[in-house]
Amino acid sequence: METFWNTIAAYNEGTWPVQIVWTLAGALLVVLLRLRPSRGVRIAMKLYMAGLNFWIAGVYYLVYCGQRQHNDMLALFWAIMGGIWIYDLAARNASLARTGHHPHFALPLMLMPLVYPAASLQLGRSFPMMTSPVMPCSVAVFTVGLMLAFSERVNIVLAMFLCHWALIGLSKVYYFGIPEDYLLAGSVVPALFVFFREYVTERSGRPGKPSPRVLNALLALLGTIIALCIVATLLHQFDLFTEL
Repeated sequence: METFWNTIAAYNEGTWPVQIVWTLAGALLVVLLRLRPSRGVRIAMKLYMAGLNFWIAGVYYLVYCGQRQHNDMLALFWAIMGGIWIYDLAARNASLARTGHHPHFALPLMLMPLVYPAASLQLGRSFPMMTSPVMPCSVAVFTVGLMLAFSERVNIVLAMFLCHWALIGLSKVYYFGIPEDYLLAGSVVPALFVFFREYVTERSGRPGKPSPRVLNALLALLGTIIALCIVATLLHQFDLFTEL
């Protein structure tokens, strides 16, 4: 746990000016997507998201988290997500157009990178040993909010990667004492459930097995299991098992 927080402190201390630039650039691009969703703005946002994922892979994991176990595999994980954005750009997929879907859900998710450091301060942490806006879990939440607000068709591969990361984030609550990641699991898991449900509904008229009805039931079961895991982790965090 000490190594985990020491690497976070080193990362924040060494990169906080760049993190501010990343955060302001992301906010500007979201506003432009909302007000002036031109092709150039959509291309800029895809390049931004690719760069942000490569930053997490290269700078956060390979440079600052070299003392952690399996940092190279986590770097590969985020590099693949960056590559997905590059592929989406190269394939000229008609994504990042404003959908009007889930606006009241998408906006809080996109603001979540700012909530992460506020939550750290409320928990008694201080700079630089605290969560910040440009860290893996805060970037994951922002990505899901962006997809909810601006993706007409779900990129199911990217959604699966983000779902996997949300579950990793939940495990960090237990192992590294970082309850801020309840923000990730508590917001991203329901959002990803919406993604997968819409993906299934979109293909409901096509032949295939299992049927959409079975897939929806499996999604409901998966959502229930994840919700129970979140509750169990929360109870353990507050040492409530001994009272039950």
